[in-house]
Amino acid sequence: MELFYWLSQRFFRELARGLFDFRVVGAEKLRFEGPAIIASNHVSFLDPPFIGSSFDEVVYSFARKSLFDHPLAGLILRNWNVLAVDRDKHDTTALKSTIRLLRSGKKVLMFPEGTRSHDGALQPAEAGIGLFIAKGNAPVLPVRLYGAYEAYPRGAKFLHPAKITLVVGDLWQPDLKTYAQTGRELYQELADEVMRRITELRA
Repeated sequence: MELFYWLSQRFFRELARGLFDFRVVGAEKLRFEGPAIIASNHVSFLDPPFIGSSFDEVVYSFARKSLFDHPLAGLILRNWNVLAVDRDKHDTTALKSTIRLLRSGKKVLMFPEGTRSHDGALQPAEAGIGLFIAKGNAPVLPVRLYGAYEAYPRGAKFLHPAKITLVVGDLWQPDLKTYAQTGRELYQELADEVMRRITELRA
């Protein structure tokens, strides 16, 4: 599994650099020890592998549970350290698995918007990532992708020429004691703050 992951990471690094002139702004901010929720905008299927391949360590991510139903796709996703999540209901299994990963010092990629953008524009954040922030007690690293939508937008069958840039923000550790909200209101407030930080990142 580890070998497959690292070979895949190398493949996506070469693909990103060779076809899309991929560059990372603030790459030094990716090198830190300990757990983190990596929070990014979501515009393309290229987002998870390109972000993950920018790190020198394993990055976990999510995919909808139905994608694991196909034997080959399920095998590949599991070997890419992708966690299955059921979007149709409150998935406590995904929550518990993520908290275990964060508490063991791992990094987990999440998309506050919940789904890929239809037009490349930023979307409002959903409360889900706020729940993970509150329960996982891990810092958040905001990042933003530019050009991935132009390279492989939602509904596209083929890759298109484009330059892709990943902009890395500053690590943020929210102090939950300073928030007056609780429950879903707190989760949404945290999610909105993450999205604000992503929005401010410029290539």
